Amino acid sequence: MARALRRLIHLVLFCPLSKGLQSRLPSVKVKYLLLAWLGVLVASWVLYMQYASYSELCRGHVCQAIICDHYKRGVISGSSCKALCEEKTLTLRHCMSASSRHQVYAGHWKERPVVIKCDIEDAAKADGDLDLANRRKRSLFDKPTRGTSVDEFKEMLHHFIKANFGEQPSLKVLVDRIISMADVNQDGKLSLAEAKSIWALLQVNEFLLMVALQEKEHTPKILGFCGDLYVTEPLGHTSLYRLEVPLYLQSLVPEALVSGLNHWLAPAWPRRARITIGLLEFVEEVFHGPYGSFLICDASPRHVGYNSKYDCKMADLRAVASEEAVRAYLKGRRCETNVDCTYGRDCTGTCDRLAKRCNADVVQPNLAKVCALLQDFLLFGAPPELRGDLERQLRTCVTLSGLASQMEVHHSLVLNNLKTLLWKKISNTQYS
Repeated sequence: MARALRRLIHLVLFCPLSKGLQSRLPSVKVKYLLLAWLGVLVASWVLYMQYASYSELCRGHVCQAIICDHYKRGVISGSSCKALCEEKTLTLRHCMSASSRHQVYAGHWKERPVVIKCDIEDAAKADGDLDLANRRKRSLFDKPTRGTSVDEFKEMLHHFIKANFGEQPSLKVLVDRIISMADVNQDGKLSLAEAKSIWALLQVNEFLLMVALQEKEHTPKILGFCGDLYVTEPLGHTSLYRLEVPLYLQSLVPEALVSGLNHWLAPAWPRRARITIGLLEFVEEVFHGPYGSFLICDASPRHVGYNSKYDCKMADLRAVASEEAVRAYLKGRRCETNVDCTYGRDCTGTCDRLAKRCNADVVQPNLAKVCALLQDFLLFGAPPELRGDLERQLRTCVTLSGLASQMEVHHSLVLNNLKTLLWKKISNTQYS
């Protein structure tokens, strides 16, 4: 029986069109066998690509090995180092990386769920070579140098933050917050290892943004760090949509099918309205704060998450940048068209075609990008009595253009109208 079964599988896989197979299975049409054969080939290819993708993207073991090596040699410090490298109570479990350079893992710290993030410079080129990756990582911890005083380090921090955020009245408060965070053992002093660790972390744009926005409701809380590895609070959902098709399958899977499945898997509309209100509040939080304004330079559903209570939390802040940094990048940049004047994915300015230089002002404000993202997320399944107003307000919102600072009243009016419309519908219900 087993031999006959093996022979049948062999025939299905390798000889789907043979006359011998047709004579053995007369009731099965050749086209069905061909489809089965193609299905096996496609499934094998998907499994192979999934394995190849996982091995390339998920290099947490490399990051952990390098970090713990630096910690044991006294190069770095951090509030999570002992748990990660000695006690083994901080563990990396499920890989969520979308880039080989930026490692993201769901993990546990003393049996509490957390998210662990770590950058590996040129991880794909290192190809698992610990020595090569270690040499590249070592240069990250070369500042400050031995002999630097605390006052000198504070001056370093002030200049660095000013270069990123511009001249802001609250920079001293932010510097003091960073110094307090770096002082892991809370002894009022700063060791060289503590200073090297916090300096390396600040080179990670997301961490810098999280520190600056730590008091904001929709920014995940930092729970600890070790070197340039950092630990944040977990999110139940790390994207607005539950179904994400891998890049290598996007050309094979119809977009309409993915959209339909995401509509079916999405939370109830009132819960989506609650998430939307949180996202609109985040747009308010990053506009004219104590450390300046911040621009969302990739309004992707993969960057917006929410927790079990359906409170919006930004799952990925790497695409958020200070207005100062964007303006500095664009100002005077050589261009032929507006596309050449783009920071990130969609922070686009205008090109002066006579001078062939970029203007520093970004054309599309955060609110317009977020509303474009929300059109599909919010409109399907919307209550019939609300859908018309909601459609009109989102359409108005998407067409906003120009600097928000120059149209502040108009932007605030559009945002507040949208929030009010949603809040009236879900207030005084279980979803509020």
